[in-house]
Amino acid sequence: MLNVAIVGIGNISGAHFGGILTFPERAKIVALCDIYPEKAERAKEKYGLDCAVFDDHEKMLASGLKIDVVHVCTPPYVHAQIAINAMNAGCSVLVEKPMATCLAECDAMLEAEQRNGVTLGIVAQNRFRDEIYRLKKVIDSGLAGRICLAEVKSAWWRGHCYYDLWWRGTWEKEGGGPTLNHAVHHIDMLNWYEGRLPKEVMAMLTNVMHDNSEVEDLSLAMLRYEDGSLASVLSSVVHHGEEQGIELQCADAKISCPWGLQAEVTRSNGFPVEGGNEALKEKIEAFVKDIPPLPFTGHTGEIDDFYRAVEGGSRPLITGKDGRRTVELITAIYKSGCLKSPVTLPIDPSDEYYTFEGILRHAVHFHEKKSSVENFEDSRITLGNYS
Repeated sequence: MLNVAIVGIGNISGAHFGGILTFPERAKIVALCDIYPEKAERAKEKYGLDCAVFDDHEKMLASGLKIDVVHVCTPPYVHAQIAINAMNAGCSVLVEKPMATCLAECDAMLEAEQRNGVTLGIVAQNRFRDEIYRLKKVIDSGLAGRICLAEVKSAWWRGHCYYDLWWRGTWEKEGGGPTLNHAVHHIDMLNWYEGRLPKEVMAMLTNVMHDNSEVEDLSLAMLRYEDGSLASVLSSVVHHGEEQGIELQCADAKISCPWGLQAEVTRSNGFPVEGGNEALKEKIEAFVKDIPPLPFTGHTGEIDDFYRAVEGGSRPLITGKDGRRTVELITAIYKSGCLKSPVTLPIDPSDEYYTFEGILRHAVHFHEKKSSVENFEDSRITLGNYS
């Protein structure tokens, strides 16, 4: 039985509560922690828990309470501090996206994991959605051929008041806008599907709808890989309809999520034959049909996988190294957008953008955040067009 603590009882913590409580024979919530302890008390009552409540994670770790796993569900700017302190106390840690605000913090977290012999996992729950998992299986099968172009659409909509929350809309506390905090899911997917990082990034950042936010609310990035293939990444909180997706133009077929499939075959003059490559489409559809559904999806699926890794001494599907790769690509997008020029990867520790202080020095402030609220009364959130 794993003794579990949750630090940060904001909107996303509900997905963690749901996942943890799916496995009562494997995990018990023994502590809740939030700088607003009344939020933790409300969650304790809502879920009928018998657990301790703390207003500071260091007090929790020093309390003598036996804790095996800490779920970090706080704003990004304290992810590294809390995770490192928890790992130094001998706890394995599952950190909400994004892993951290910069590569220096990611590397400090990886060092703490190795030094303490614990397990670090990063939340990227969309990998545990059947559509996304099946697409990965098709890519790995080779049936569609190599990826030539990936088009990533992380399109969300957030009202003006979204950035009224005290930590949102500031570089210091949120670490960025939708590129870091929304497209992080799709960028993790892209890295997973590609199995590599690009060699070059060119990006533009802007803020067109939220004048109470310092950070971007819209970005576009173009990526070039070593073999010459390309990818585009749209990151937005200005898109009505909230339609997210990823489309992969492969050598032999187009495959996408939400699921779509098209495969062309050529005429003697180079133009496509009407109806396309029916034989290949049938083969891919049959392959997809034979992929069994995941036993658990979303956060519950990732929590199941992470607990299995902690219990068995294996590695989780989404490791700290995976989280770092995602932060590295996001950092490259921000660096390119701020400098208004192409940048190359990898990002070296000598690069100013390697540290959060360097990012803050160069970050473009689109607007000034002049007022804020401590908490919202309405805790309902939307999850876009993924089922």
